Amino acid sequence: MKDLHAESLNEKEKFWKDQASQLRWFREPKTILSQNDQNYPIWFEDGLLNMSYLCIDRHIEEGFGEQIAVIYDSPVTQQLLQFTFNQLKEEVSKLAGGLQSLGLKKGDTAVIYMPMIPQTLFAMLACARIGVIHNVVFGGFAPNELVVRIDDCQPKVLITATAGVEINKRIPYLPLVEKAIQLAQDKVENIIVYNRKLIDNQHEYFENTLDYDTLVQQSQPVDCVPVASNHPLYLLYTSGTTGKPKGIVRDTGGYATALQFSMKHHYGIEPGKTFWAASDFGWAVGHSYTVYGPLLNRNTTIIFEGKPVMTPNAGTFWRVISEHKVEVMFTAPTAIRAIKKEDPDGEWIKKYDLSHFKKQFLAGERCDVATLDWFKEKVGVPAIDHWWQTESGSPMLGLLTSQDYTIKRASAGKAIPGYDIKIFDENGYELDAHHEGYLVIKLPLPPGALLGVWKDFDRFNKSYLEQFPGYYFSGDGAIKDEDDYFFITGRVDDVINVAGHRLSTSEMEEVIAGHPDVAECAVVGIEDTLKGQIPFATVVLKNNSEKKQCDLEKEIVMRVREKIGAVACMKNAMLVQRLPKTRSGKILRKLIRTMIDGKEFQIPSTIDDEKIIDEIQEKIQEYKRTNNFSN
Repeated sequence: MKDLHAESLNEKEKFWKDQASQLRWFREPKTILSQNDQNYPIWFEDGLLNMSYLCIDRHIEEGFGEQIAVIYDSPVTQQLLQFTFNQLKEEVSKLAGGLQSLGLKKGDTAVIYMPMIPQTLFAMLACARIGVIHNVVFGGFAPNELVVRIDDCQPKVLITATAGVEINKRIPYLPLVEKAIQLAQDKVENIIVYNRKLIDNQHEYFENTLDYDTLVQQSQPVDCVPVASNHPLYLLYTSGTTGKPKGIVRDTGGYATALQFSMKHHYGIEPGKTFWAASDFGWAVGHSYTVYGPLLNRNTTIIFEGKPVMTPNAGTFWRVISEHKVEVMFTAPTAIRAIKKEDPDGEWIKKYDLSHFKKQFLAGERCDVATLDWFKEKVGVPAIDHWWQTESGSPMLGLLTSQDYTIKRASAGKAIPGYDIKIFDENGYELDAHHEGYLVIKLPLPPGALLGVWKDFDRFNKSYLEQFPGYYFSGDGAIKDEDDYFFITGRVDDVINVAGHRLSTSEMEEVIAGHPDVAECAVVGIEDTLKGQIPFATVVLKNNSEKKQCDLEKEIVMRVREKIGAVACMKNAMLVQRLPKTRSGKILRKLIRTMIDGKEFQIPSTIDDEKIIDEIQEKIQEYKRTNNFSN
């Protein structure tokens, strides 16, 4: 079998021309690789296509109109709905017609502020159908988060819903939207509201709102509008942004090419099978692998409105996999850790038929070995860690199922075709195997990677290209072994300096997570008057653990000392009920560090539950008081 990675680097244009030919273009590109006005590489410049056509119409024309395209499974509302490709086309094309009737045209922007419901997917594909650039914002985000996005991308329409649903909780959206509209400098012309009648009779519409269902019913379906390959499909603002947000721009043709390639070669799933990415639409995973990737590949995709636990129990994921015959799943490691915490012996797993379940992919943050081992033992299918970013839109490190490969525990895999990945020191010199450094990627980035930052090339250049000329700087640290497997060590700002020794907090987390009573943990570097920084661990125990704070702390300190050495200076481990996380499951380590240091902090807009702040602060004060701890 050909080495696809070597071919993608040595014969870039031929390789990606061959991959692009797997799509159905309205005009096939002849110029494969070129540069834009800022001398930044772009792909398929002269091609014409439409993403909505590729995800829907193409499959209907090929005779698959009655295949199930979308399954909506909502344990929080106890709803189960299915849509064929024919039904999907009707919903999407009529909503697209409604948007056109409001004056929207190719190149305009739209903000979508909705929960995990089918109408969110319909809205994304409707925008794509007529060349409107969408920006999806988490439903329930604070008004200010909507404001900064509205003022930055200046949408002509905002599509929302009356409410979202969390565990035993209704989240009204319209008061948040109304406040954002009042605060925004740029006034949105039209507000489309989907009325969730099943859960919602408490809403009040406000000025300029249009009813989603009425608009769709009154509109005529419209055909797809051809767009240039480099026409922006969507904007996605990076989480945790302060001040002016950083809107990542995704193209259409390169993105479609990359997703089609990844569904076949990386995730290894055949058309017609069921693929489930348990991610919110507001994240890059939700865009790439809940909406566009599966539908491009003619897979049935699942929209899941719920949590891995408490909706209603730790068996929810296994029920969905069993009932819908999921073959390949993608989720964040934190979801598996949450299940492991609630069901450490895997009793819920035994209740469901998982015989058709072939592969579990993990990404979003580095997965600890203890969780990988638990999954392999209890579930019995490969848990494959891989690595990518919002900026890449698809995997940069992983393993190709279309070629022979071996999973290495704790590794994110090898470079995916198109990515020429190297490890540099701070001066830009390439490091040999087994030396930790900065993960960088030689330009040009392959198709599907970001086009830039929305209307701000200087910021794009400063954030990603300036530090190592000719290379994209990922912001992550990594180590490569002699077999070209990469091990992500975390964001470069997660490396702490203990008395002049640079130490990886993720390595310490790996050691602590191996403790039999630990469900998950976070290690941060806090200020120390003597050593500059010292590590501090916050730890969540498994539900069946009866371990006491003092005993656990001694055992953790000993484990780190044995595995890493006394140089780590690990002395403190604090028990907590849960860790503060973003909605995608990333642990908010910077927030933990700031709280322990006793400094002022700002609650990130992406936090999953603000109530945890008070819980953590109480724990910190209790810990400092009972341990006579001061830093």
